[in-house]
Amino acid sequence: MARGFLRVALLALVLCLAVDGGEASPVTKSEIGLSAGATRRLLAAHQYRMREKVPLYANKAGPFHNPSETYQYYDLPFCEPDAGLKSKIEDLGEVLEGDRMTSTPYDVPFRVDKENESLCVKTLTARDLKRFRKAVEEDYYFQMYYDDLPIWGFVGKIEKILKPNAPEMRYYLFTHVHFDVAYNGDKVVEINVSTDPLRTVDITEGSEATVEFSYSVRWKETRIPFERRMEKYSRYSFLPQHLEIHWFSIINSCVTVLLLTGFLATILMRVLKNDFIKYSRDDEAQLEEQEETGWKYIHGDVFRFPRFTSLFCAVIGVGTQLFAMTMGVFALALVGVFYPYNRGALLTAIILIYALTSGIAGYVAANHYRQMGGQNWVRNVLLTGFLFCGPMFIVFSFLNTVAIAYRSTAALPFGTICVILIIWALVTAPLTVLGGIAGKNARSEFNAPCRTTKYPREIPALPWYRGALPQMCMAGFLPFSAIYIELYYIFASVWGHKVYTIYSILFIVFIILIIVTAFITIALTYFQLAVEDHEWWWRAVLCGGSTGVFIYGYCFYYYYARSDMSGFMQTSFFFGYMWTICYGFFLMLGNVGFRASKLFVMHIYKAIKCE
Repeated sequence: MARGFLRVALLALVLCLAVDGGEASPVTKSEIGLSAGATRRLLAAHQYRMREKVPLYANKAGPFHNPSETYQYYDLPFCEPDAGLKSKIEDLGEVLEGDRMTSTPYDVPFRVDKENESLCVKTLTARDLKRFRKAVEEDYYFQMYYDDLPIWGFVGKIEKILKPNAPEMRYYLFTHVHFDVAYNGDKVVEINVSTDPLRTVDITEGSEATVEFSYSVRWKETRIPFERRMEKYSRYSFLPQHLEIHWFSIINSCVTVLLLTGFLATILMRVLKNDFIKYSRDDEAQLEEQEETGWKYIHGDVFRFPRFTSLFCAVIGVGTQLFAMTMGVFALALVGVFYPYNRGALLTAIILIYALTSGIAGYVAANHYRQMGGQNWVRNVLLTGFLFCGPMFIVFSFLNTVAIAYRSTAALPFGTICVILIIWALVTAPLTVLGGIAGKNARSEFNAPCRTTKYPREIPALPWYRGALPQMCMAGFLPFSAIYIELYYIFASVWGHKVYTIYSILFIVFIILIIVTAFITIALTYFQLAVEDHEWWWRAVLCGGSTGVFIYGYCFYYYYARSDMSGFMQTSFFFGYMWTICYGFFLMLGNVGFRASKLFVMHIYKAIKCE
């Protein structure tokens, strides 16, 4: 049975890779390691002869300040090709990003200049004018791809005319597009698009207008090699002075956090050293000092397994899987797979790595559940499989319904949803079950250094700041301060139009986040045990994962203070998907906090003599 599951999972993975690789954007050897033959084939796909047609696709259009609210390019009444619209076949990641490539009437052959080429003469009806006015008012942009190079332009502009009574707003539609294209030999290296502010049509009033759309093309030779044509988008993501500020801010933040962490670790080690000296004295001395430090006196309860064991083990299993997935994505990023505008590569990698690491979640959860004496391992495996996927599916269903209602390209087609469900059904679910079976049959045991008493010790009355919620606030603040600066750049990339390419900085910040989360959770666990509160299992998870709550709180600040996003669709997408991401962070960092606390607790109780 297990071999049959593996065959089906392998077949589904091969099918998924085949779907993903069907029309992927070509890359160069400098962007990802390829064989010499593969490199030659990819370069040949971008070689053109004089006057040869170069593919130009229109992608999407939408409000500039609402990056998730995108529509098909021809939802606006632009000129359409005489031969009719032809859609480009896209891979899984491109569809997930909302890309919808279609042909255009622009004719931009290789190394052919054009001065004032007429695209079409179109009579705009009242409905067409209304759509264009709405697009200009909401600052719509459009995106195209020329030889797999992205280009952007705006639909129109608004001018404010000052009058004695009140200012008057005039809406102008751009009717002329100019392409500046740079080439090196027989390859396209760079392209820029601009609109002529003098060639506009006033669409503020009127029920009908006849408009001539036109374009011009100018070619120029450049010395930039083809292999470096994507570096332009990396440079524009952060200007040099901003990059220096970025590095300085990150280093300053990291040094501060590491100093605080080192200071906390030093104090903790000194306190533990004093505790070990005290507990090594005779019994009479211990009884006199019992009220001062009491973590030894709960040795019979500290390894008592937590309540809701199945849920607890599922949280640890899924958190371990998400951590492994994150490290896998970082590994791909650091070797250069996610170069700028490698359309959909990141989302495709996340889906595939999540599917392939699902066996880790099943194994870890079932193994912990068996060690804690659990019997209903089937329920535990099911809970593990749906703990993250279930809420994510609910959020996705709601947001996809909203996107369908808006007729946005952010709505996934039925075929794409079927592909994702097939991956889940034939890869994720079977691997989770197989991991659960392996974890249930593993021979590892929970070897506690102290015996657990039959009846739990009563926890003394504690002040309010010893409760779970205040402890979570204290635990989440320091790790959040370590990533606060980097969050802005990440948000500006995910929920804006900047390109994030400095994965090395991001990886350093992630490692520091893990270290700080582990240290702060260990410290709070010690303080909890010192006041004879032995229910540390769930508290370690909650304190470790509390950074996810802080990140979601930052979402409100970013949305209302640092962005210009608006509208129900963009708001629901932002807070809906960020809730899913922060929930994943909660599970992952909760797992980190528990594992760090477990190592700490096991260590200190092994260092003393327990009866």
